[in-house]
Amino acid sequence: MKIVVLAGGISPERDVSLCSASLISNALLSKGHEVAFVDVYVGLSGEAVGNLDACFVKPDSGKTFSYSIPEQEPDLPALIAANGGRQALIGPGVIELCRKADAVFIGCHGGMGENGRLQAVLDCYDIPYTGSGYLGCAMAMDKHLTKTLLLQFNIPTAPWMLFDPEKDSIEDVKKTIGIPCVVKPIGCGSSCGVSIVHDESELDAAIAYSTKYEKICLIEKMIHGREFSIGVLDGQGLPIIEIIPKQGFYDYKNKYQANATEEICPAALSPEKTKEAQDLAVAVHRTLGLGNYSRVDFILSEEDDKFYCLEANNLPGMTPNSLIPQEARAIGISYEDLCEKLVFSASRKA
Repeated sequence: MKIVVLAGGISPERDVSLCSASLISNALLSKGHEVAFVDVYVGLSGEAVGNLDACFVKPDSGKTFSYSIPEQEPDLPALIAANGGRQALIGPGVIELCRKADAVFIGCHGGMGENGRLQAVLDCYDIPYTGSGYLGCAMAMDKHLTKTLLLQFNIPTAPWMLFDPEKDSIEDVKKTIGIPCVVKPIGCGSSCGVSIVHDESELDAAIAYSTKYEKICLIEKMIHGREFSIGVLDGQGLPIIEIIPKQGFYDYKNKYQANATEEICPAALSPEKTKEAQDLAVAVHRTLGLGNYSRVDFILSEEDDKFYCLEANNLPGMTPNSLIPQEARAIGISYEDLCEKLVFSASRKA
């Protein structure tokens, strides 16, 4: 097959995407496919624009891809400036290249790659792609909408409020949610813009950090307990991972820097609690109308022993050490086989 792997974009999760997508590309090359790796924002340049077939790397070429995630989140204004200030989210030649492929592997995280806009564009050109359709992506990316839908189906999630710095006050937070609490942007992943507020003195800084990404914050009650992540593949819950950061919480640095977090798979849960969590993950997946794979994050409350859904990830990280590949490996699916499996299931979602 000829496969385009899309990555990057103008998103705080850009570096995570480039790392995942480079390794996805290598896995697909190892399985005998021709692969074109492209940054969806930067696009093509030079001779590549007029010779799209040459963008596809042959599996026997000896070429591989690599990208390391820096400790700091990307400087998006600098990226835009380096591309002439261009605001268009899809770069030159990207759609034309995708139309040359048998399938597109969406390796983007955050932004247009995860909120449904890229999927909608590909649907308009009848291009098959991996993952969820545009509507499921849009619902899962919006944490407020996700939590609203979960409550309709009796899936536990922490109490929350929306916070507009121009209209709401610290007193509103104290009355509605209380402190400690968690402050986060509505539509970012990889813990970008997320803070845990332990006392009132930390709240202003947490709101300022969140609003660096989006104007409106989502502030939810802090639930103390163990954190778990559960992949859903082809409608089935995968083995559960327990996430234990060595310092602080599961923030951007702890997610992507080596040895910062202990990840235990399968998690040390009773068979009954394991099934309960897997069933909840599948229920979240179905409630949001997601595609053939996703990952759902939970806290097991130490107060009432209930699982509370934190969020659903419609395009979870896909390095070999990311959570879903770890879970798949626990049931005998190698990273290379998982990447190929997702490509084979790519379909037109419109």
